[in-house]
Amino acid sequence: MSDIQNIPVTAVPQDARILDVREHDEWEAGHVAGAVHVPLAELPDRIVELDPEEDLHVICRSGGRSQRAAEWLEGNGYTAVNVSGGMGAWLEAGKPMVSEVGGEPTVL
Repeated sequence: MSDIQNIPVTAVPQDARILDVREHDEWEAGHVAGAVHVPLAELPDRIVELDPEEDLHVICRSGGRSQRAAEWLEGNGYTAVNVSGGMGAWLEAGKPMVSEVGGEPTVL
């Protein structure tokens, strides 16, 4: 059983540091403005890009990859919470998103 805290998208603070661990095509289609993008598979090699003093709110499409990422981050000395429901729940909640490809942001 994981000790990682899971929070709903509605509980993510407006100034939260969001780490998006989805793949590049998912990120380009739509993501949270200001989020940091590090795909799950690249996380071990790119962990140095993250500030260990910052609380990370980890998000993916539905919550599975972000749960694994948050657990891994916690095991490596970072503070991380999983955003349950992921970007799908973010979109459903009507929270703001941006796209890298133009047009209306969406979740793949």
